[in-house]
Order: sequence, then C-alpha cells, then structure tokens
Amino acid sequence: MTSAEIANALPAQAVTSIDGLPFPKIATGKVRENFDLGDALLIAASDRLSAFDVILPDGIPGKGIILTQISNWWFAQAAQAGIIENHLLPDQAAEFARRGITSRDIQLRSMIVRKLKPLAIECIVRGYLAGSGWSSYKKTGEVCGHQLPAGLRQAERLPSPLFTPTTKAPKGEHDEHINDEQGAAIVGPGLYEKVKTASLALYQLGHDKAAKAGMILADTKFEFGTDAAGSLVLIDEILTPDSSRYWPADEYAPDQSPPSYDKQYVRDHLLAIKWDQKPPAPALPAEVIRNTQQKYLTALKNLLG
Repeated sequence: MTSAEIANALPAQAVTSIDGLPFPKIATGKVRENFDLGDALLIAASDRLSAFDVILPDGIPGKGIILTQISNWWFAQAAQAGIIENHLLPDQAAEFARRGITSRDIQLRSMIVRKLKPLAIECIVRGYLAGSGWSSYKKTGEVCGHQLPAGLRQAERLPSPLFTPTTKAPKGEHDEHINDEQGAAIVGPGLYEKVKTASLALYQLGHDKAAKAGMILADTKFEFGTDAAGSLVLIDEILTPDSSRYWPADEYAPDQSPPSYDKQYVRDHLLAIKWDQKPPAPALPAEVIRNTQQKYLTALKNLLG
C-alpha cells in the first residue's frame, strides 16, 4: 500500500480498545493487544498513546494502522538486508483470510506472528544526544554508563551509536537502564552479544534509509524473542514513530530539541504543562492530537512514498 492509501483508510475516531474478535485476548500492553490464535498470535495495535510510561486518555486516530504499516515496511527492509529474521508469518493476507478476519481496519493495524519467548530486556540504540540521554549527560557526562567527550551539545551526533538496554518494567512503572554486564546476566552472555550486534546493525540500516527519506533517526528501541531452537528473532514493532525519535533533516541543528516526527511533540507538551508524569495523565488538546497524527503520517509518507 502507498502512504496515500493508508492515510485514506484511517478511522475518524481513535480506536483505543480492540473488541469484537472471536479469539482469546491474552495480553494488553501500552498500545498493543495480543490474541491467541492457537498456532500463532494476533498482535493488534490500538490508537492509544503513552508518554513517560503512562497511557494517555486520548488516542491518535489511526496511529495503530500507521505503526503497523511502518513496521511491515521496515521488517521487509531488515530481511532484505539479511540482518535478522522477524516474527511475521510469511503471507499475512492469507493468514487473515483463513482465520476469518475480514475487517479492513483490523487487518491494517494487526500482524499474525509466530509464538516466541520474548527476552526480558528492551534494546535501545542512541545515535544522537537527546531525551533522557541528554539529561543524563548534563548531570554526569555519561549516558547509561558510557562516558562521553566533554562539550557535546543537545541533539549532537554521538561519536558512534550507543547500545543502552533497559529492563522491561510492568505497565505503569519505569524501565531501568542496565549495563552490558547486567544485560548479559539477564539473557545470557552469548545471546546478549547477538542482541547487541543486531540492534546496532538495525539502527544503522534505519539511520541510512531515514537519511535518504529526509529524516534523521536519532534513537530507537527494539525487542527480540527466541524460538524453540533458541534462535534470535526480531519481534514487536521496528523503527516506528512510537519506538523511535525521527527528526526532519532540513530543520536539524544541535543545541536545541529539534522538531520531530514522533511523540516527542507530545512529551514536550506534557513537560510544558508541568505534568508530574504519574497517572492519571492529562487530556490532550484537539490541536495536539491533530498535529501528532500529522507527524506520524509525514514519517509514513517520507518512508513509503
């Protein structure tokens, strides 16, 4: 599908809960809901929005569709590059058809995937000094245990991308940064090195392709799982505006918080109104909702054309 076709398929109102499916719902995350298909899982992305690990009361209409379609595009790019296999079953259209999933909205916001064992860490790669990394650097000169050169500016490109994993906190709690030693202790040294290598390669792929689309991929988060044989598999979402920080290349300059194609715009709004980052989250103004949807759509158009 083209970005225009996807944009035309977006709902007028945000879909904040996935209802009406004849399959058992086995998990609900900040954005996604998982359904057991017996031999596979259906992962449906709602239009919910989270910030600072808290789910906001307002969704962004069609955000789940945009995230899923961007992920599908990036899964294909990563597979073509030979970096790592992903969790998607090969023929998604056939999988929807044989399971009787006929709703176009559900199809566009969902993936049918293999059942895998998720790793207990989230894999973050930072290529630029932004967000919590910038806050940490100002205080200590470090980012997640990595000592950096003095004198770096906000949003400046790092000497090389940093792998900065975190724990996976329960919904409503904050993830905790961990170092290489802690990460290896959680998932095992051999698997940890594979995860680190794959994450850095995926970031480089994303950074290079985003640059050709007129964007800068500042940082991103990946999740991985293992199959029955213990092989590493890329799961969840990949290089979406929810899991990544994208900046327009033509507006980029260091020493500021650059405009973005991701939910940093929402984070900046919440910081401006001095929300304490604890539930319940405040409602978003209609203008913030509209502008956020437009940012997601612009990222989609830049990538897919």
